[in-house]
Amino acid sequence: MRVTDLYKKNKPIISLEFFPPRNEKADQEFDGLIDRLSSLKPDYMSVTFGAGGSTRDGSYQTVKKIMTEKKQATVAYIAGYGLGPKEITDVLDKYRELGVETIFVIRGDKPREDQFTSHPDSFSYASEMISFIKDRYDFTLGCAGYPEGHIEAQSLEKDIEYLKCKVDSGAEYIVAQYFYDNDYFFRYTEKCRALGINVPIIPGIMPVYTVKMTRMLSKVCGATITDLLRKKLDEVDAEDSKAVLQLGIDFAIDQCRGLLKEKVPGLHFYTMDRSESTTAIIQCLKQEKLI
Repeated sequence: MRVTDLYKKNKPIISLEFFPPRNEKADQEFDGLIDRLSSLKPDYMSVTFGAGGSTRDGSYQTVKKIMTEKKQATVAYIAGYGLGPKEITDVLDKYRELGVETIFVIRGDKPREDQFTSHPDSFSYASEMISFIKDRYDFTLGCAGYPEGHIEAQSLEKDIEYLKCKVDSGAEYIVAQYFYDNDYFFRYTEKCRALGINVPIIPGIMPVYTVKMTRMLSKVCGATITDLLRKKLDEVDAEDSKAVLQLGIDFAIDQCRGLLKEKVPGLHFYTMDRSESTTAIIQCLKQEKLI
């Protein structure tokens, strides 16, 4: 499955993102999670890749399970931070043998382990890794975009210049970091188009799962908690998990309605390996015949 073929269709493409189960208990629950979300008939699923290759085996096994056991179209991530060229090709060779056709390429973050040592020939930028892969493989390649600018970027404008480098190096579609105000995405898309970036740009959706997680991820990812969302978070009882979950569902549904009204190519849901919120959101959008 090549993602770019999907985005040529005249309909919003729905994709769901997972990370590999981190322990035996999570692994036991993962089958049910995938089965529940498969019933929504997403167009494809994607599986992340841990910093410094920390989940390379788990990522591979998760991709294999979703593709071969669950029969779902699947995109495999690769994060190149600290990995040498041989380590990257070893990972990609296994994915190619498995039948993966689309790879989502990110630089990734530095692993938290104090003992981690980067390979001396590791790539400093995602664009370098995209070029390296493009020269050696026939994968369709995707890359990440940041509507509010990457947290390490000098400016949003500079970050978009880096994005142009990724596309010029061979990236054929972009999945955007999540945001809580659609105007961030719309302005970002306009700036990208003005710079000559003409590949599909897919908005990322991160529902509020817990108040604590939302605030923590906002700091890590640089996604602004808007005044509207902050007011809602302040008003809800953070200990009432059902109320918080419903807040997140309602807020995300409104976001998706606004995005779909403007004919975005699709919606990419960051599931955080949970099913309730994503299920409720997608079911609502289907009932309203928006997807």
